Amino acid sequence: MAEIRSTMDLVMERAARMGKASSEELAREEARKKGMHLAAEYLDNGSGSPTEILAAQPPQEQMTIRSGMLEALLRNIILPRDDMARQRSEKAVRGILELGGGAGDLEAICREMQHITGQYGQHRRQLRQQLEEQVRMQYEQLLAQQPELSRENIRIDPTRQPKFQEEWSRVKAELDSQYNQALEQHKDLLRQRLLSA
Repeated sequence: MAEIRSTMDLVMERAARMGKASSEELAREEARKKGMHLAAEYLDNGSGSPTEILAAQPPQEQMTIRSGMLEALLRNIILPRDDMARQRSEKAVRGILELGGGAGDLEAICREMQHITGQYGQHRRQLRQQLEEQVRMQYEQLLAQQPELSRENIRIDPTRQPKFQEEWSRVKAELDSQYNQALEQHKDLLRQRLLSA
């Protein structure tokens, strides 16, 4: 039977590995985290451009900081649920393009990612409208079969019906899975182009 390891065991092992890490490895990890923090500030505040932010860092740490920034920017490219998330994703893409300096097919990959996120929003709205209409029609048919009920005062909001909620959850999960898979493939391409170097 496989041994189940406690969280404490895992924490102790990690602490032991960290104790063995060289000061150079620790400095690299700190620089990477600093890059992630700087990218988050760029996304939140919009202060300066990513290349300006990077240029203000110590030269010996810039490559590692750049890697951290790129990783944080890639994590912020998501399927947008609202306008704010869409704007943040677009800003992350602009930051990647700037830090990438026009490397290879970077622009084409980023353009394709923006196309994917745009298509996702459009497809999501379309599927939701279709499902709302389908559920509304089903409930109207049920009401039509009940002649004793006056339909004049009954308003049907399909989005409040359990059947809609259940079906929308299923449809949205499928849609998210498909689009996330495509988005992750493009993010992996960017990681290969930008972080492997």
